[in-house]
Amino acid sequence: MHIDTILVLLFIVATTVAILAKRFRLPYTVALVVAGLFLAQLHAFEPPHLTQELLFAVFLPGLLFEAAFHFDFGLLRRDRSLILTLAVPGVLAGIFLTAAILVPVAAALHLADTLTWTHALVFGALVAATDPIAVVGLFRSLGAPRRLAALLEGESLLNDGTSIVFFGIILAVAGGATVSAAGVVLEFIRVVGIGIGVGFALGLVVSTIIQRIDEPMLEITLTTIAAYGAFTGAEHLQGSGVIATVVAGMVCGNYGARTGMSPTTRVAVESFWEYVAFALNSIIFLLIGFEVQITDLLAYWPLILSAFLAVTAGRAAVVLGTAPVAARGVNRVPRSWQMILSWGGLRGGLSMVLALSLPGDFPNRAMLVATTFGVVILSILVQGLSMAPLLRWLGVAGTRAERAEYDQNRSELVAVQAALRELDRMARGGHGDPAGLATLRAEYEARRAGVESALDRMRASHADFHAAEEIRARRHLLMVEKAEVLEANHQGLLSREAYERILADIDGRLVQLHDQGGE
Repeated sequence: MHIDTILVLLFIVATTVAILAKRFRLPYTVALVVAGLFLAQLHAFEPPHLTQELLFAVFLPGLLFEAAFHFDFGLLRRDRSLILTLAVPGVLAGIFLTAAILVPVAAALHLADTLTWTHALVFGALVAATDPIAVVGLFRSLGAPRRLAALLEGESLLNDGTSIVFFGIILAVAGGATVSAAGVVLEFIRVVGIGIGVGFALGLVVSTIIQRIDEPMLEITLTTIAAYGAFTGAEHLQGSGVIATVVAGMVCGNYGARTGMSPTTRVAVESFWEYVAFALNSIIFLLIGFEVQITDLLAYWPLILSAFLAVTAGRAAVVLGTAPVAARGVNRVPRSWQMILSWGGLRGGLSMVLALSLPGDFPNRAMLVATTFGVVILSILVQGLSMAPLLRWLGVAGTRAERAEYDQNRSELVAVQAALRELDRMARGGHGDPAGLATLRAEYEARRAGVESALDRMRASHADFHAAEEIRARRHLLMVEKAEVLEANHQGLLSREAYERILADIDGRLVQLHDQGGE
């Protein structure tokens, strides 16, 4: 089967899964992995393998840049101590804690000969990076605090790069290289420093050019150059391409977009990158499901379960141990948030690709690959599906039932008001018996009063419902304005200058709503 046909099939599957996931209120990425697992067993078609080259050349730069571009640097500045602690020493501590827990468990399972300290450290490095995609979307749908989602996203943006650096160092040591503690620190600083330098330089250059032009297509192209150019440039200089892309994305999003892009251009650029992230995430999580061999998972299931528990315990120890120290005073992180950060450290595609990148002659490679894949699958399924109940149990976010009830009441209010307008039209046109119409009006007025009362109660107990409804209403009105302006321009009723000025003003207000957390 040709690659173009396979890509079309993958997008058809992804679209179908997205529709079903929304209908049944499942985390989208979890549903994609399950779909991939199911289709792999059917052998319906052979998708491209999830290789390191494919991930680094196509997926990682686009996904990292989109997340960094939309990430508010102000949120990172507020929680920089905690995020940096979790992303650098926290990653290293997590690697060693995972190994320290897993080695004695492996000995108890009579696997001490195959899972040595060296292998356990390599495994710890493989699963060090977190991937919160599956839960961040859930946070937004449940109305979880924005700062909590930002903590998970900020940490993940940085620990992707640091985990790859530590993986390379540990793999070199496992291969027989002799390094000292000072050498490890210097190598880490060198690789990360090159990544930061390349990303900042290219992000600044692209932002400067953006400030001097006003052409959406060119500015989209420039941000694409920043995303993929920073990655390849840093890798060519033997630095961290991941760190470079993250830095370039933050510079372009927090400086270039805000100082150089017109509102209309910014809407176009953000829409482009949101679609890129959706498309890349859809494909990569489907491919994760295809890559998993059920027979391998069954063969190593005791080790996989033990490794999952070790990774989860190590993550909890790191978060619960560092959060009270790194986030104090006004920046204190509540205990309930610490539990969510611990449980929300899902593992994803990067871990699986790093496992596949292990040399073919690496001792016990098959066991490490199967264990990594198993832990990632368990992480996505167990933690991803249990996050919503955990958020509700801890009282951090409203329940889906409450939001569903609120949306249902809003929809009923719209329907009742439409019926009342129709009754007015019937009365003016002399249709129907006046007494009968009056009876119907009284019934609908009573329904409207009941629905409005229920909505008022829910708004009083959930302030975020009121804020979200106001933003939704403002966005709807702005889109109505924009549609009218586009139609007037199409009919030739506006000059080019007036059209561009009015459209820029509307897009500017849409951007402000987006920055406030609008959809």
